[in-house]
Amino acid sequence: SERARCRCRCSGVGLSLCRRLLEEDGRLHLCLACRNAQRSEAARDSVLAAHPAAQVSTVEMDLGSAASVLRAARELRRRFQRLDFVFLNAGIMPNPHVNFKALWQGLLTGKVLHMLTTAEGIMTQTDRLNGDGLQEVFATNLFGHFLLVRQLECLLCGNEKPSRLIWTSSSNARESAFSLSDYQHAKGQESYSSSKYATDLTSVVLNRKFNNQGLYSSVVCPGLVMSNMTYRILPVFIWKLLMPIMWLIRFFAKTYTLTPYNGAEAHVWLFKQKPESLDALVKYHSCTSGLGKCYVEPRKMDVDEETADKFYEKLLELEKQVLERYGDLLD
Repeated sequence: SERARCRCRCSGVGLSLCRRLLEEDGRLHLCLACRNAQRSEAARDSVLAAHPAAQVSTVEMDLGSAASVLRAARELRRRFQRLDFVFLNAGIMPNPHVNFKALWQGLLTGKVLHMLTTAEGIMTQTDRLNGDGLQEVFATNLFGHFLLVRQLECLLCGNEKPSRLIWTSSSNARESAFSLSDYQHAKGQESYSSSKYATDLTSVVLNRKFNNQGLYSSVVCPGLVMSNMTYRILPVFIWKLLMPIMWLIRFFAKTYTLTPYNGAEAHVWLFKQKPESLDALVKYHSCTSGLGKCYVEPRKMDVDEETADKFYEKLLELEKQVLERYGDLLD
C-alpha cells in the first residue's frame, strides 16, 4: 500500500493549507477528508488545477458521526502504511449569536479590542445532540478527531521519522467555558469555546502519552478568518460593510488574518519544524501585520495538566462505549 505524507480537511483554511503544503513540497501525497463527497472532489480538482502533478486522494468522513469516522479510519488503514501529518481542522459553530449589548459595554470599558480578538463575552451558540447522542459541537470539533487519531495509531506510531498531529484550536478556547462535569457542554452556550479548550487539553496529554512512540501533537490558532463559519455569524451585507473596518483593526489586532491563506500560516510553519524542538504547552498563532506580512507567534496555553489528564480518561471511557456500539466497523 502507499505511504501518505499528509491529510487535511478540504475547505477554508484546510483547502488553502493543501495548496501551501504543495508549494513547500510537491512530492506530498495529500488525502482530503470531507463529509460531502461532491465538495471533496471539487476541492481535489481545485488543488490539482494549481498543482497538476500532485498526488491528491479523498476519503469521505463526517467527524460528527462515530460510524463515519470508524469507516474512514478503516479505509485509511487499508490504503496507507504510514501517515506523516494529520491536520485536525474540522469545526462547526451552529446557530451563533452576537451579544451586541456586551459589545457596547466592552466599547465603553475599553475591553472591545480584547473581545473582538477572542469573542469572549460576545459569542454564544445553541448546540444539539447528534445521531450518537453526543453534543454536536463536542463530537465534531473534538471527539471525532480523537477517535480518528486513536484508530490511526498503527499508522502514526513507531515509524522511522516522527509523525505529527496539528490541531486547529482558537483564541476563543477558554478555561471558563469548560467543565469536567459537563465536558460536552450540554448546559452552556459557549460550546465552541469549550470544544477548543478541550482540544488544547487533549493535545497536551497526547504528547505525554505518545512522544516516546514518535508521535507529536501541536495546537494552532488560525486567527480571525473570513470563512463559511464566520459568514454565518452575521448577514453577508453586514460583513461587507465591516470589512474596511476589519482591515484597519488589523493594525492593532495581529490575529485578524482575514484570509484562509493567511490563517494557514502557523500550520505551514509547523510543517517545517522539528517536533522535538517544540513546546507542548504552546499554541502557535497565525498573525498578519497591518501591511499584510504573515508570521507566527507562540503563546503559552492556559491549561491545567491535572484537568487534562482527567479529561483524557473521560475521552477513553467514551471511546470504549462507542467502540462497543460499533464493533462491526472494527478490523
